Amino acid sequence: MSASITEHLDSWNQREAQAEAMIPLIGRLYRENNVVTGIYGRQLVNQSAIDILKAHRFARQVDEQELPISETLPLVQTLVRLDLGSASVDLARLNNAYKASGSADLEAFLREELADVVGKKGQGSPEPTDVVLYGFGRIGRLLARIMVGHASSASGLRLRAVVVRKGKGDDLAKRASLLRRDSVHGPFAGSIRVDEENSAIIANGTYIQVIYAQQPEDVDYTAYGISNAVVVDNTGLWRDEEGMSKHLQSKGAARVLLTAPGKGAIKNIVYGVNHTDITDDDKLLCAASCTTNAITPVVKLMHDEYGIDHGHVETVHSYTNDQNLIDNFHKGERRGRSAALNMVLTETGAAKAVAKALPDLAGKLSGNAIRVPTPDVSMAVLNLELDREVEKDSLNRFLRRESLEGPLHSQVDYIDSAEVVSTDFVGSRAAGVVDGLATITNGKQAILYVWYDNEFGYSAQVVRVLEHMTASAPAKYPSAG
Repeated sequence: MSASITEHLDSWNQREAQAEAMIPLIGRLYRENNVVTGIYGRQLVNQSAIDILKAHRFARQVDEQELPISETLPLVQTLVRLDLGSASVDLARLNNAYKASGSADLEAFLREELADVVGKKGQGSPEPTDVVLYGFGRIGRLLARIMVGHASSASGLRLRAVVVRKGKGDDLAKRASLLRRDSVHGPFAGSIRVDEENSAIIANGTYIQVIYAQQPEDVDYTAYGISNAVVVDNTGLWRDEEGMSKHLQSKGAARVLLTAPGKGAIKNIVYGVNHTDITDDDKLLCAASCTTNAITPVVKLMHDEYGIDHGHVETVHSYTNDQNLIDNFHKGERRGRSAALNMVLTETGAAKAVAKALPDLAGKLSGNAIRVPTPDVSMAVLNLELDREVEKDSLNRFLRRESLEGPLHSQVDYIDSAEVVSTDFVGSRAAGVVDGLATITNGKQAILYVWYDNEFGYSAQVVRVLEHMTASAPAKYPSAG
């Protein structure tokens, strides 16, 4: 074996060992101090050594070089010694700040940078907020997965119950099985048990009460020790103020968040764009649609930077449970035809819904949708007429920079690989991912292609809205950058 081959293997083994040494430290910070660690939005909690190394590798997208794990390991070791309070810590940004400071004393730097939480021993976590999932379909189960994964008190969201209509047969076991196994998103990361006697599912230690009811007002949550709960309605059956208010008739329910476009005066919230419009007085809110979440952050970036005169949004959307597997009656036009065999032209209100988050664009966007025979991941094609001319390269540089460092970096991702296809975006936590190689410009015209996981990416946005509604997100460090 040549020396160069040996060097590469030795280097890999050394970095893998450092990542393995980091895992229990990340776990201690998470469980004992309520500290969530990450690298440019890539969470490190409950990750394998390989995943941790991949996150360090990803840092080159921002810093143009891989983040050395030889630098982050001592950083994490020092964080453990500081006995921190609740916080979210970005190791890459913290490491960059340390090198920029010129300090030779890592602990002294960290004590100053994290002064607000040093020695607080897990304190500072928000009071837990009870969350109820009304409906347990595609989005409901993904929300459960995300919240169970965040079950440390670093997040104030506490999943307490799901409400469903009882089906025939072994309903509880079947519900648990659907949470445990998913044909698109893979197996549940952890352990799931069923408590038949008490009608509950225990997922990674999170006790989830399963409540059977026909109507929202039939439920008394206080009978299960649930109070002041946020009810997340995943059914889409009640989308106006009158219908959504039925949930508030339930004892123990305080607020309602709808995972579908709301009607009338209901605020449609796209996290990152207009979430600051939420007030404590808002009892009924909606998290808009998956497509609205995918396109609105990108549209905001484009409008703020270049101005949008008008445009059209064409959505290539995976089929959903609303469609028929094979041809059968359906109240909607064309949706009765087989979802697995056809492209189905249908309508979308997502383009018009953008204006509910960005009022300046009212009447400026039109839209249509094509349902296609894939189970998950969709694409939005934004054909925009701008207020000024733009070149493809400068536009892509702008979008890439914003996806990494801008205020919408959690919502907008960017990729420029010539080999990616839809399945590569399954599990993406971004609201939308700009495909830079597909960008087209012609004078004032810009055409953007935006991938989005219409299930998981949307669910991540819903959780962000929940965290903001309930002030459940931990403080982020470093505070600048």
